Amino acid sequence: MTDTVTANGAAFFETTPAMEGAGQAVVGHLLERFGAVGLAADNFGLVVLRGDGETGLTGFSYRGDWRCYPCSVVKAFHLVHALALIDQGTVAPHGELDRAMRDMILWSSNMATNYVIDIITGTTGDTLLEGSAWDDWRHRRDGLNRFFQALGWPEFSTSNITQKLMDDMRYGREARYAGERGENMNALTPLASARLFAELFGSGLPLSPAARRRAQDILVRDRAGPDAANPLFQVDNYLGGGVPAGLPLWSKAGRLAWTGDARVAYHKHDLIRTIPADGVPLVISLMTSGKALCEDHPQAFPQMGRVLFEAFTR
Repeated sequence: MTDTVTANGAAFFETTPAMEGAGQAVVGHLLERFGAVGLAADNFGLVVLRGDGETGLTGFSYRGDWRCYPCSVVKAFHLVHALALIDQGTVAPHGELDRAMRDMILWSSNMATNYVIDIITGTTGDTLLEGSAWDDWRHRRDGLNRFFQALGWPEFSTSNITQKLMDDMRYGREARYAGERGENMNALTPLASARLFAELFGSGLPLSPAARRRAQDILVRDRAGPDAANPLFQVDNYLGGGVPAGLPLWSKAGRLAWTGDARVAYHKHDLIRTIPADGVPLVISLMTSGKALCEDHPQAFPQMGRVLFEAFTR
């Protein structure tokens, strides 16, 4: 039932009997309890981590290498990339970029995300290109993948994060780039997403300490703050809604219902980190597909969040 991607003969987390036992039990429980609202053995992937990069990670993976459309979880990757380029001096910091990085995460704004992508790749979208101009444009946009491929994470090897985020259909060069059959659409796995959070709160990303803290601060969810009441806050109807009040929470969720493109419709995901009372960090990466979970049963995710939190913090 489980799968663990390995690097140099060792996983980036250790599988222990306790984590394996908890994971096997919770997958069975999730399928039994949430099957009636759309959860099936082949429409979700789950990775759970305990610990951090300094003390070591233990983990559990169920279909962790499942490759699916990532929705807005991909925005956490673009945040890291943008801050790394600012660190390097390749991208000049400015107020509009600051605002876009914030809104890209806080409200999951697609327009903000596409501004960030334009800045870090030196590209713009829409109108058709030909010849060398088209080749140069694709090379620049493919830099979104190359940044993470250079880290050597096997968990990222099947991923693609080069497409802009759309509220509607794609046109012009964006449609051509995605492919006639959607073969170049964005794709991530629960393992790749979980590793991003593990490394962001560890030491495995090319970020200065200040940039690392900034990324963490942008991803934090202040559930007692003024932003929490906004329906775009992405906590109450996601896994974070099942995390006990008062605990810190970092997250990036994603949801895509119907946009006119059946190739990417009806996915709902969440990537969260919290610190339970025992002080051992907990990361959960859950990716799902299907209309029922995505659209018809919004309370399923917070209920699953509570189940997962309790199963891995006992």
